[in-house]
Amino acid sequence: QVQLVESGGGLVQPGGSLRLSCAASGSILTIYAMGWYRQAPGKQRELVARVPSGGSTNYADSVKGRFTISRDNAKNTEYLQMNELKPEDTAVYYCNARIWTMRGISYSDFWGQGTQVTVSS
Repeated sequence: QVQLVESGGGLVQPGGSLRLSCAASGSILTIYAMGWYRQAPGKQRELVARVPSGGSTNYADSVKGRFTISRDNAKNTEYLQMNELKPEDTAVYYCNARIWTMRGISYSDFWGQGTQVTVSS
């Protein structure tokens, strides 16, 4: 029905940069918000950044000033530019989107499969 496909994860040294992408496809009527979450081993999934339609973005305090989230509404795609990466940023990063589908009666949350980001020297 709806698929979120992520790309861009990998291994990077501390201080380096990565750019994650997430493309939504399927029976999409409208997307309210898109965001990124992450989950490190032994920890709960946490919000990294989120951008609603027509609203201001919000970031986790730990990534403010280093990460930038953006959307291309024409392509139903979001991006996460990650700079000055630290070892504590190591986690599986998940794309999230709140979508009203063609047959939906309300917004529903959809998730990508996750992409591994490892920051290590």
